[in-house]
Amino acid sequence: MKANILFQNDEHMVLTFTDLVKGEGIQSNQMAIIQEGHSAIFDPGGDLTYMPLSMAITKYVKVKDIEYIIATHQDPDIISSLDKWLMYSDAKIVISTLWERFVPHLVPGYMKEKAEGRLVAIPDQGMDIPLARSVIKAIPAHFLHSVGNFQFYDPISKILFSGDVGASLVDAAPERPVRDFDKHVRKMLGFHQRYMVSNKVCRLWVNMVREMDIEIIVPQHGRPFVGKEMVGRFLDWFETLECGIDLLTQKNYTAP
Repeated sequence: MKANILFQNDEHMVLTFTDLVKGEGIQSNQMAIIQEGHSAIFDPGGDLTYMPLSMAITKYVKVKDIEYIIATHQDPDIISSLDKWLMYSDAKIVISTLWERFVPHLVPGYMKEKAEGRLVAIPDQGMDIPLARSVIKAIPAHFLHSVGNFQFYDPISKILFSGDVGASLVDAAPERPVRDFDKHVRKMLGFHQRYMVSNKVCRLWVNMVREMDIEIIVPQHGRPFVGKEMVGRFLDWFETLECGIDLLTQKNYTAP
């Protein structure tokens, strides 16, 4: 349950937790930003991660004091521990406006009052989320892979938490940065071909991201891309990726 410190100065810290899922669950990364006592957690996960994450984060901030729980999309491995964060923290829950109306399904009826006034819906074009004297930028990533999908950029550390974009299936050491990109591709290819909707969307996303000043990309699964060169290698690969509907034929739509 050791945190990996990706960035730190006198006022600002970015952490990742990469080893909280044990047993049968899929490995996932949780990210946290802490600035001058204000804090946000990204994609906190479900029951498999709530207890170890809440214990690990208390070394840096009290659970009660967490300001935001932020979700890239609606999947169970993203936000199904919502009821516990509502119960034990005063955090606002930030998620796409498309999924806002589904969030109550994750909350028991007796906790309805706990959720009132605490949901922050992100419009399709994205938004700035205030955090202390800075912001967290909600970046549109629709159809990569969710129809209502966002990524989150920290302009101080220049880190992009990219959700499923850049995700990889690694056997060990997910905290280690990608070193050999060509070798790493085979750990990403199948996942991206199935979970990303089309090359058109990949290209539109890359066009946007190339205009941003990004030092690190942290996906929700697997290893991060650290440094301009490795971030560039990933963007070049993703920009030309054929995936999703690009690969479908009539054979995929044949009744059994």
